[in-house]
Amino acid sequence: MSLDAVAAGLQEKVGEDCGLGATIKFDFGDDGVLVLDATQVPNVITQGDAETQCTMALSLADFIEMAEGRLDGTMAFMSGKLKIQGDMGIAMKLAPLLR
Repeated sequence: MSLDAVAAGLQEKVGEDCGLGATIKFDFGDDGVLVLDATQVPNVITQGDAETQCTMALSLADFIEMAEGRLDGTMAFMSGKLKIQGDMGIAMKLAPLLR
């Protein structure tokens, strides 16, 4: 799945106003970076690096599995597949939105 397709899927899941009120970066390593700016309505998802309040680093494949409900976020974090930098509370608020 391409980064464009993942961005479109993420936009569909968060909608116009997910209520997060924060910025979060999804760092997929060599596969690219997506930034969700949920401080504005409508929420905006862009490709490329930016400074955010929280960064989630994981493989694109693992992110897709999480979004499809085949990989639990807590298990991904505990097993080292998911690394979180910055405000952990934002990541915790995001988890239900991705289901």
